Amino acid sequence: MSGVDAIVVGSGPNGLAAALTLARAGLAVDVYEGAGTAGGGCRTEELTLPGFHHDVCSAVHPLLLGSPFFRGTDLAARGVELIHPAVAFAHPLDGGRGGGARGGGGQVGGGRAASVVGSVEETAEGLGQDAGAYRRLVLPLVRDTDAIVPAVLAPLRSIPHHPVALARFGRAGLLPARRLADRFRTDEGRALLAGVAAHSMLPLDAPLTGGFALVLIMLAHAVGWPVVKGGSGRVVDALVAELEDLGGKVHTGQRVSSLGELPSARAVLLDVGPGQLLELAGDRLSGMERRALSAYRYGPGICKVDWALSGPVPWAAEVCRRAGTVHVGGAFAEVARSEADVTAGRHPERPFCIVAQPSVVDPTRAPEGAHTLWAYCHVPAGSTVDMTDRIEAQIERFAPGFRDLVLARVSETAASVAHRNPNYVGGDINGGAATLRQTVFRPTIRWNPYRTSVRNVYLCSASTPPGGGVHGMCGEGAARTALRDLGRGR
Repeated sequence: MSGVDAIVVGSGPNGLAAALTLARAGLAVDVYEGAGTAGGGCRTEELTLPGFHHDVCSAVHPLLLGSPFFRGTDLAARGVELIHPAVAFAHPLDGGRGGGARGGGGQVGGGRAASVVGSVEETAEGLGQDAGAYRRLVLPLVRDTDAIVPAVLAPLRSIPHHPVALARFGRAGLLPARRLADRFRTDEGRALLAGVAAHSMLPLDAPLTGGFALVLIMLAHAVGWPVVKGGSGRVVDALVAELEDLGGKVHTGQRVSSLGELPSARAVLLDVGPGQLLELAGDRLSGMERRALSAYRYGPGICKVDWALSGPVPWAAEVCRRAGTVHVGGAFAEVARSEADVTAGRHPERPFCIVAQPSVVDPTRAPEGAHTLWAYCHVPAGSTVDMTDRIEAQIERFAPGFRDLVLARVSETAASVAHRNPNYVGGDINGGAATLRQTVFRPTIRWNPYRTSVRNVYLCSASTPPGGGVHGMCGEGAARTALRDLGRGR
């Protein structure tokens, strides 16, 4: 525990990405984690019944495949297998029977749904009247994915390497999702946009919600929305194994309450939120920084439910049965109303739900014939309201007979999510509200967002750019800053 070059506090994907970036540069690194296992929100556990493997938070991984950090990490060599569902995501709608569509939208298998598959053309064809609008909006961005995504996953104060491509994305991405939806005439086209935009945990008339939608659609076409065979925890296992091969160590079950508890090191990187930074550093931070950190805003929380099921979800729309992710919330107006209610401090009666069903393509998640399911809805920060009945009613609405398959369930309110993971303040799994201000200046107004006012102490959590998600770029950005300060990097 002495003689290390760097210490990382917190072993979520960003903390491990920071530790690996430092270790790959030849530094001796120790990681301290308060929980009994590494991984933060990227873990897999038997939450309901023996043999049913549930992702504790992160379940579907488009950002992982789009991330420069993970592109430089050979997960496959360490046994991580990413599995791609035939349908990246689907969005069921009320009403309709009839023929089908390969992607985009249609009345399929007794139910009506919109969906995104790998091909832009195939998705567009399924959107009928909106085919041309979808191609015009999405195809140029997909062609520029390799230029756009690395820029989006970097601090927006960075100089872009491909300004023309980024400007093309910004013209649409800065808009509210409601404005982008005006380009579509069908319920299917508008619903597709609503579902991905609502991942922002913002009202759909807020700036940048269009950008959330476009990035997730781009990634669906360019790299897919895969799940990890055996569970998301396999990604963390691979990162820890590489770190240990490089001489690093992960100390679990060791919660750090102040910087003074840590052994001496040349650099300390903190995978924690602004509030925890205030607690850890205290008066060592400048007065100006303490005030700025105290003003940092968090977003809504989530209420999450995990189910063990005796069979697959009986979605009325057949295309939903082949999707790894299903956005449940009805038409655009209903999704928008749900998100607006949450922002106003209300619990929606018909909540928008993000549903992940990894066992559609990964039979290792459950005993033969059985399935796991995971869903959450947004709720006001710190909520103690259990939304399980409302979430199940929304799923039952589009999958009649769903409740008959439930063998066991485990629910978490926003308050219990926050208690389990201190970084999820109020149940906010994104590490802070993704407002326009906090996208540009996150967590404070500082040119380099990873430095703090304490010498050689850095912040590397999702409360720094680019924010939430399993991409590791917050950790890599902080580690590269530390390496430059130590004279070990560019």
